[in-house]
Amino acid sequence: MQNPYQAQIDELRTKIAETTVMAQDPEMASLVEEELRNLQTQLDSLEQAAAQFGGNDEVVNQETGRKGNCMIEIRGGAGGEEAKIWGNDILRMYLRFIEVHKLKVSFIDEMIIKVTGKTTLGEEGLTPFEIFQYESGVHRVQRVPETEAQGRIHTSTASVAVLPEVPLNAVEIREEDLDWQFMRAGGAGGQNVNKVNSAVRLIHRPSGIAVSARQEKQQVQNRKIALDLLRAQLWEIEAEKRQTELGAARSVIGRAQRAEKIRTYNFPQSRVTDHRTKQSWYNLSEILEGGIDKMLLDLRSAFTNPESIQTTELEEEE
Repeated sequence: MQNPYQAQIDELRTKIAETTVMAQDPEMASLVEEELRNLQTQLDSLEQAAAQFGGNDEVVNQETGRKGNCMIEIRGGAGGEEAKIWGNDILRMYLRFIEVHKLKVSFIDEMIIKVTGKTTLGEEGLTPFEIFQYESGVHRVQRVPETEAQGRIHTSTASVAVLPEVPLNAVEIREEDLDWQFMRAGGAGGQNVNKVNSAVRLIHRPSGIAVSARQEKQQVQNRKIALDLLRAQLWEIEAEKRQTELGAARSVIGRAQRAEKIRTYNFPQSRVTDHRTKQSWYNLSEILEGGIDKMLLDLRSAFTNPESIQTTELEEEE
């Protein structure tokens, strides 16, 4: 696989050569001096990243992607403003769990996090992707919003995508298929964040996938994060294609895809129900505070032992 930094390195070297020629003109020297320093700094960072390309020590099984770290992306769905609130509630639930289990979390972009480390959850000590992999899908909530004056129950949704950290050689990404865009990150973070084009938006032309990374202060770090996120999403597409070929037992519990409704959080009954395994838990408030240990272990057990799943249909909530 071609190093994805090489085209940008070549472009910067060309700019530096052109700027160096301009600097030889006494009238232009003072004007281009700072620009030349900035270009050289960018080149040094990219060359360092290029040298490290392929040096990821994290091991992920290329067939299943079950080992290693993961990225979690949450999007508000149907339900307007309440759906945005619900998406934030889900994120908070995961963050509380991550905090309790001493995992590490970093924000890639708004509502996208990367989770690293390992917990003592389960007998073997699960990695982040093994913990969260069955959370992908649509999460539905039924509750009375704070803004609802007449006490009516509203239904809102948010989608969750859990993506593994994929090895560099697991997915082919060609430089000519990439469209890089750079911008100021904005918001808090000081002069570097607000005055330097450190934020990155990456578009993969063949698939149409667009990803962003803006949390790091250095552009080169955000470039790497964007590539990692793109690689994971491309891996997910291929994984879903493979999953359609799995057996009938697997189809009973679904494939944990983004568009698949997997769970309902029913506030009036303090109940959480997973529609794939037909399991329910009656400690909703504790779950939303990050107490999802039992639920995650129950789901993992059901998914790894599909013959134990009860296929009786649950009555759908209105």
